[in-house]
Amino acid sequence: MRIDNHLKRGRSVRFLFDGREIDAFEGETVAAALLAIGQRQLRRTNRRGEPRGLFCGIGACFDCLVQVDGKPNMQACLTPVRDGMVVETQLGLGSRN
Repeated sequence: MRIDNHLKRGRSVRFLFDGREIDAFEGETVAAALLAIGQRQLRRTNRRGEPRGLFCGIGACFDCLVQVDGKPNMQACLTPVRDGMVVETQLGLGSRN
């Protein structure tokens, strides 16, 4: 749930996550925008297909890897949202489109 009272936010943007339109604000990271809508799973591991999501939130752990505009291994906690971007759950090592 977003906290909207008395906060100054960037302009509203929309991006796609696994084909679903997501509303976010400039200045937010992909991880923050997805966490705000309750999306916790961001990738599945290569060996056992186990779900992973936001862990450290500062770019140290690499658990929040997603594919952004076809580019794999992007850290959702460090990647700022932008209007029209396409973000996908990363499966294993990811693949280039």
